[in-house]
Amino acid sequence: MNKKKARLSLAGSQEVIELPVLEGTIGPDVIDVRKLVSQGVFTYDPGFMSTASTESSITYIDGDAGVLLHRGYPIDQLADNSDYLETCYLLLNGELPDDAAKAAFIEEVTRHTMVDAQIAQLLNGFQRNSHPMAVLISLTGALAALYHDGLDIDDAEHRKLAAIRLIAKMPTLAAMTYKNSIGQPAMSPLNTLSYSENFLHMMFGVPAEAPNVSPVLAKAMDVIFLLHADHEQNASTSTVRLAGSTGANPYACIASGIAALWGPAHGGANEAVLNMLNEIGDESRIEEFIAKAKDKDDPFRLMGFGHRVYKNFDPRSKVMRKICDEVLADLGVENDPLFKIARRLEKIALEDEYFIERKLYPNVDFYSGIILKAIGIPTSMFTVIFALGRTPGWIAHWNEMISSAYKIGRPRQLYKGAAKRDYPV
Repeated sequence: MNKKKARLSLAGSQEVIELPVLEGTIGPDVIDVRKLVSQGVFTYDPGFMSTASTESSITYIDGDAGVLLHRGYPIDQLADNSDYLETCYLLLNGELPDDAAKAAFIEEVTRHTMVDAQIAQLLNGFQRNSHPMAVLISLTGALAALYHDGLDIDDAEHRKLAAIRLIAKMPTLAAMTYKNSIGQPAMSPLNTLSYSENFLHMMFGVPAEAPNVSPVLAKAMDVIFLLHADHEQNASTSTVRLAGSTGANPYACIASGIAALWGPAHGGANEAVLNMLNEIGDESRIEEFIAKAKDKDDPFRLMGFGHRVYKNFDPRSKVMRKICDEVLADLGVENDPLFKIARRLEKIALEDEYFIERKLYPNVDFYSGIILKAIGIPTSMFTVIFALGRTPGWIAHWNEMISSAYKIGRPRQLYKGAAKRDYPV
């Protein structure tokens, strides 16, 4: 047991407040400030950058060292040796499945990929130009209406079923939003296809044709989903936990996470990469934009380089770079003008001292944006893909919280408004 204490003395007071220091398995110690409110003070931490809001055993990140662990397993090892559904199982259950457990899990997911016909009726109410994220939020929220009666979040089996349903139905809902945007009928899932094959079939298939999904592209989608499966206490995950702390329906909690992910500061980074490449437009303009990126007075920024959390190389980007090469080669688009711009920018970022000194390495969003564009997924769908991949992380964090003692989230504030005053009469 950690015996370390932190001592806090307040100006003008003789009293010293002792605060316990908590230790995690790995990572920095945490000062337990819960008793401060009883002393009439609390901490001020905009953005919660120095605050541990919960105790968790799911994912660990060391941004300085470029480390990402799911239940202790490094992300690169999972990407090389595992697959998305096995990683989903790991996040939910804490351990990797044996062959029988994995087969049973895949079977459960496969049996829940269909969505209720009433969801399709709801989809028909959206205009074609509706943003896919707005549609996905609505469709996911509608699941809360379908699966509300009889749902007991205190029952572990009910929570497990909610997790299976969400993981299974998210590709179907995501593909439905895309088909709606282009005026095509939604494709039903096929139980003979793998998870990622099924998603690509529902995205690009048509009723009159047999499924025809490239194994290379299916593998790329599986890795994209896996690399986005969880990322600790980010804005969307914290939103899911905060909503869940009220006892809300889990489908509604996931819908709230999708809403938080929609923001360009969170889930829109790979879309921003494609917008940047389109803005540059031609290889001949790369040096011009590199100069703009180095000019601190110019608002232009290279998107997809550096990361808010990782102050070293994003461990996911190393995996994604290899997949990117395989996809471009499989599709024969290595010489596409947009992708040539991306390759040139990547080379500069890895060799130019300006970017090396600032550790502005290509991140996962840089490569995933290129891959999704090559596959034929429009930029408006990029964040939908992110939400699909992140669903098991969200539901794992929700389940972890609901499975143990928890309190409703209630951040405090530093009030700077008017003091009490009387209404004029």
